[in-house]
Amino acid sequence: MILLVAGCSDSSDGAKPVAKLPSVPGEVFLAADSPKKAYVKTAPLTLSRHPLLQPLAGKVTYNENQTASISSPIAGRVMGTPIALGTHVQVGTTLLALNSPDAAAAEADFVKAQADLTLASHAYKRQQELFAGKAIAQKELEQAQDALSSARSELQRSQNRLKNLQLPVQQSNGRFALRSPLAGIVVERRVTPGMEIRPDLDSPLFVVSDIKKLTLLMEVFEVNLSKIRIGQSLSVSVPAYPGETFPATVHYIGQVLDEATRTVQVRCDLPNPDSRLLPGMYATINVDSNPDDLGIMVPLAAVFTEGEANYVFIQLEDNHFQQRKVELALRLKDKALITSGVKPGELLVTEGALMLRAEEEVDSDTAQP
Repeated sequence: MILLVAGCSDSSDGAKPVAKLPSVPGEVFLAADSPKKAYVKTAPLTLSRHPLLQPLAGKVTYNENQTASISSPIAGRVMGTPIALGTHVQVGTTLLALNSPDAAAAEADFVKAQADLTLASHAYKRQQELFAGKAIAQKELEQAQDALSSARSELQRSQNRLKNLQLPVQQSNGRFALRSPLAGIVVERRVTPGMEIRPDLDSPLFVVSDIKKLTLLMEVFEVNLSKIRIGQSLSVSVPAYPGETFPATVHYIGQVLDEATRTVQVRCDLPNPDSRLLPGMYATINVDSNPDDLGIMVPLAAVFTEGEANYVFIQLEDNHFQQRKVELALRLKDKALITSGVKPGELLVTEGALMLRAEEEVDSDTAQP
């Protein structure tokens, strides 16, 4: 009986052995044909201006120096139609006209004061002539002089009254024109045709403002106050215009701390040349560093945390990545500010960091005997 024995060999199929990638702690090597490479994205690290703190909430308001709340100084009934909302006005533009008994009384007082001054002047001249002829006593001359002084004072008072009301001295029709004290747009109007007007109304009749120059109000927490200064440039965004930013400048820092909220109010100049921003809008404010204060900002997705430490991956060569421990000075919604651990010019793994971390753990486990 013949027993045939077949021999076997592991390399009988002629396949080449697979090269084993090196295993270095904290580093990852991907095979040249690894499909995982498609999930890794990199970008060079650069220095740029960076936020100094978390974005702040704010509100757009009128600029107080460019806004006037206008009421009538006298009573009367509105004549015709008051100026319309949204109208552009200049200094001295008539906002409404009143038929006013107060204006008529002021005009009548002026006319009477003129007549009284003329009469007192003539009387004084006669008394001077009589006194020169020794026909009257000096006391009577002094009385005439006193009456003349009183008449002059009364005329001056009536002239000042007309001036305060911006009424021409030659006018005598009892009409009063309420005028704008500054240039801007009529943004509020609380008056209707035929309305009875009084000086003691609770609300102003008109609000005129130059909305090309607005004010931005924001509340800054006590702990962040040292990062705000007069003249500082800010970047402002509003929900109405996603993706757009508007410049603002800090012009006043409050001198009183709100004990309830531990915040200080900060006022900023907000140019609005195209009138796109409106008073009452809510805003998000970014406080950026000085132009010469640069840092490394990275996508927050590039950072992963283990324990109490933060890490990123840096690409050293093709298919070769190194894990780095980094220090974060500020963590925002989608970005982080790195202060140590990486350098400008290095290639940061912006996507796929967690996949590389998992690959590192696999390599470590494989390397163990």
